[in-house]
Amino acid sequence: MNQRMHRQIRVAEPVLDGNESLYVMDCLESTWISSRGSYIDRFEGLLAEYCQVPNAVVTNNGTTSLHLALVAAGVGPGDEVIMPTLSYIATANAARYCQATPVFVDCEPNYLSIDPGKIEQAITPRTKAILSVPLYGHPVDMDPIQEIADRHGLIVIEDAAEAIGALYKGRRVGSLADASSFSFFGNKTITTGEGGAITTADDQLAARMRFLRGQAVDPNKNYWHPEVGFNYRMTNIAAAIGTAQAERLDIHVQRRQQVAQWYFEELADYQDIFQLPWSAPWATHSYWMFTILMRPKMAVVRDEWIRLLAESGIESRPVFYPIHTMPMYFERSGGYPVAEQCSKLGINLPTHGKLTRDDVSYVCKHAIAAWESLRRGQSKPLTRAA
Repeated sequence: MNQRMHRQIRVAEPVLDGNESLYVMDCLESTWISSRGSYIDRFEGLLAEYCQVPNAVVTNNGTTSLHLALVAAGVGPGDEVIMPTLSYIATANAARYCQATPVFVDCEPNYLSIDPGKIEQAITPRTKAILSVPLYGHPVDMDPIQEIADRHGLIVIEDAAEAIGALYKGRRVGSLADASSFSFFGNKTITTGEGGAITTADDQLAARMRFLRGQAVDPNKNYWHPEVGFNYRMTNIAAAIGTAQAERLDIHVQRRQQVAQWYFEELADYQDIFQLPWSAPWATHSYWMFTILMRPKMAVVRDEWIRLLAESGIESRPVFYPIHTMPMYFERSGGYPVAEQCSKLGINLPTHGKLTRDDVSYVCKHAIAAWESLRRGQSKPLTRAA
């Protein structure tokens, strides 16, 4: 059937139903459209308050936020940064921008984040920091990571690009490490179009990040730059959108959690086919994405299943490739079996605040139908498409 005859359900879509237009028009009418203006301070204040820390520093995207946090924390040439291999590529790239070496660790099989039990064996005399990633919205088990860091004198930084709104033992992601980095790309829980932020309880670290963010200009000597800095500033227009989004942050998170609940209800009888997202007893999942894993015993090609969903007008995404499989970070396969398995079997279903119960039912109906179609037409196990 022609795809145009189906409804179209996007994997992610921003929800802009607050004061976004009003605040952007205020920027345009006042002509404060660049990297100075009242909305930058307002947005930073709302983020800091939400994350229960005294400081938030906004930037122009999530990758620059993570890089800025690492640089300001002192990560540099020759250092090693421990991180999960199952993450978006920016996690490793940010360390490489510092001329540091990413050191990969396998993930925990239930919530797909870094396995704390495998961190200590990755520590060497060159280790400077541990980078945790609350993947797809589930927080990382931070207490054992912090204990390891304290024992070895290491920095802990959260790459929380996907996890604003998640809770760990009642505490906000964004308050659990020396610094936490967020992304506000258009597919995130809240968006500024492009944007990022770092939250921290460390006033000196926040001041250092603000200094480096604006080309390291001397605040007392205009156009004097005592060291190399970066142009990582957010525009006032982007911050205006972010301010409107942050004013309704709880609502944006709750909408995704409701979508996840609908998926759980629709797929409850199909857990012999799919492993549904798992939440630890100490966690509140924010569900940036609703991530399911196909059961290994099911001889179904994940990428073919994604294609069949697309034919029904349903956009989805595979779980990230492990970073150690990328050409510039390549390590021989086999050392990270959990991450490699999850990457082969995982799929992210549409997850955003505009979805209705009927939309979720449509996705699930076609997901099951696609699986049945593949199962019936398959004579032998298929391999994953390259």
